[in-house]
Amino acid sequence: MSTSQPRAFMDKNAVKEWFSIIMPGLLLCFVVGMAAKFVSEHYGGPTILYALLMGMSLNYLSEEGRCAPGIQFAAKSVLRFGIALLGARITFEQLMGLGITPIAIVLVGVPATIFFGVLCGRWMGLSKNQSILSGASVGICGASAALAVSAVLPQNKESEKNLIFTVIGVTALSTVAMIAYPLIVTGLNLNADESGIFLGATIHDVAQVVGAGYMMSDEIGDVATFTKLLRVAALVPVVVVISILVARRTDMGTDGKSKLPLPGFLVAFVIIVTINSTVPVPEVVTSGMSEMSRWCLIIAMVGLGMKASFKELATMGGKPIALLVAETVFLAALVALWLICAR
Repeated sequence: MSTSQPRAFMDKNAVKEWFSIIMPGLLLCFVVGMAAKFVSEHYGGPTILYALLMGMSLNYLSEEGRCAPGIQFAAKSVLRFGIALLGARITFEQLMGLGITPIAIVLVGVPATIFFGVLCGRWMGLSKNQSILSGASVGICGASAALAVSAVLPQNKESEKNLIFTVIGVTALSTVAMIAYPLIVTGLNLNADESGIFLGATIHDVAQVVGAGYMMSDEIGDVATFTKLLRVAALVPVVVVISILVARRTDMGTDGKSKLPLPGFLVAFVIIVTINSTVPVPEVVTSGMSEMSRWCLIIAMVGLGMKASFKELATMGGKPIALLVAETVFLAALVALWLICAR
């Protein structure tokens, strides 16, 4: 008993210390999110976009100081929690209505983008590692894919620099795509399902897909999130294939277990969708989870905006940026042509 009590006391202190570190930045994001919601309700326009722009105006707060840890927590953990709760809005019946188009686009688009990146990178004189890293980050899920793929590529003196360049570049391009792509789908006269598939299959990071989708409508946001999560699910098999091709089997872990399981928020999303599709869930529960998800996404978008730093993009070399842009345009053109021709 005497040993368990101090341990419990230490755990309690650790939790209190964690809250004291996280809360300043998290509360700041919440307050800015409330301001974005107020502006949206009184002057019109999408709350998500206001949250992003207001967050970007406070970028300096994410660089240092008491708010930085909480901003990071909002942009990552709160976002993932919000995405998991989105499962309360979706059922298998709705997803079946989309047909096989999202699955087919993901199965073709992901490897095609990586292959295009390798060919284009070779033409530009970039290393194969940089080209694979760039193609995977654009084709799958942005910075998360870059980190995962980098872990199984051969390491050299350029590896860290390539990773940093890719993460900065793909994050910046994803933010631009979040604002520009809704205009593109409107110009292409895509319907709600087609718009959601396009956004989910082309925008790099999950956060920006959610932002762009729900910026347009809840229906488009649901389809975009589902399509994007299909791409996220492709991360593990792609990393395994790459690790085999570069003879890096040991990176899968010395105990024989993969270090790259499916993201927890993806598993939670699937579980919630399954429950919502098979069990009669009271409407008050689903509506409560949906509203909580909405607020989580607003708070996360504020944090994401605070972390956006376009001036860092200016320090990157021209060729890596050009490769990322080429891959982004290739993927968007591929998906757009697919959807138009499938009509």
